[in-house]
Amino acid sequence: MKRVDFDYFERHFPHRPSDAHKGTMGTLVSLTGSFGFAGAAILSAKAALRSGVGLHYQVLPESIYPLFGTAVQESVCVPVKGDQGRLSPMDIGSIHPLLDKATAVLIGCGMGCSETTAAVEKTVLDTVTCPVIMDADGINALARHIHDLDGFQSDIVLTPHVKEFSRLSGISVEEIISDPAKHAEEYSLSHRDVILVLKGHRTYIAQNGEVVENIAGNSGMAKGGSGDVLAGIIASLTAQGAEPYHAAVMGVHIHALAGDLAAAKLSQTAMLPSDIIEALPEIYMKIEDTIG
Repeated sequence: MKRVDFDYFERHFPHRPSDAHKGTMGTLVSLTGSFGFAGAAILSAKAALRSGVGLHYQVLPESIYPLFGTAVQESVCVPVKGDQGRLSPMDIGSIHPLLDKATAVLIGCGMGCSETTAAVEKTVLDTVTCPVIMDADGINALARHIHDLDGFQSDIVLTPHVKEFSRLSGISVEEIISDPAKHAEEYSLSHRDVILVLKGHRTYIAQNGEVVENIAGNSGMAKGGSGDVLAGIIASLTAQGAEPYHAAVMGVHIHALAGDLAAAKLSQTAMLPSDIIEALPEIYMKIEDTIG
């Protein structure tokens, strides 16, 4: 089984030319957050921006727009009416031109889990050709509609923790925990359009039977919001042009290294997911020094 070192970044990290501008460094469209869960949208957006994407558009229910807009000044906010504080399929119909510009789309992260969420996902999948990263509520809603992934036009990155993966796969939590690498490999072989990031004490990234194990990270990262940070990192790297599988591998490693740095400075007990974001610049400086 493969593991990641900094040589991996030399081969796969998105190139940032000296004449780059915001339009050449990717356009990420995020459909995240709902009433009561603005924090998930904020964390994923901040992580994406810290990870270098050129343009970030945040589609969100207007009920959380003031909170998000105050917390994240660099995103372009697209407030929509929503339905009971959540995005609705009718909202997606109004942002087709924006989705056409996207080089990656992030769905989930506090979006809420309901049939409405599933309908939003279906509408997006039927609309876009760029890679789609699905996290948290996006995965939970998808579990009842897994057939919607069949024949999708581009790559899908799923980032479930073990319980979410159990809902997706129908395999018990206990069985998954007994051999997560095996189940990640088997799922990736039976769903060849999917890149799986199976999160846990050891995180496994799998596509078409190829599995990479991440051993960095620490238990201080076991806090609500850490997954939103990871989703933002992976989505950002994908939007910048990294192959989605490589973006997932690099994103997991970057997230874990930043978590270790936050724990070293603040302790595993006291560190927060927002501290992982604050640690990202130091990790990216090491990557840039490595790749030249």
